[in-house]
Amino acid sequence: MKTLFIIVGAYFLIVNLWGFAQMFIDKRKAESRHFRLSEFTLFIPAFLGGAFGCLLGMHLFHHKTKHLKFVIGMPLILILHIAAIVYLIFFSPYNISFM
Repeated sequence: MKTLFIIVGAYFLIVNLWGFAQMFIDKRKAESRHFRLSEFTLFIPAFLGGAFGCLLGMHLFHHKTKHLKFVIGMPLILILHIAAIVYLIFFSPYNISFM
């Protein structure tokens, strides 16, 4: 069971770093007027569990902070993911143990 938590933790770390990096890359492309990443592409890591990294990148790089779709969408996705994790840990019919 410990191995499963390490794998899941590594997955969430990687997908959050991916979302953070995408915000950085798109911000730099916007500043230099290069071809940009689509909004759909920026939301992919958030949907896959990287909403925290995307939010951190948004605020750290001041990117997409005036777009309502991102200002509301990213926190909403994060809240849904947190709710799903809380459900799985505390209310799931499956026995999840940390030891």
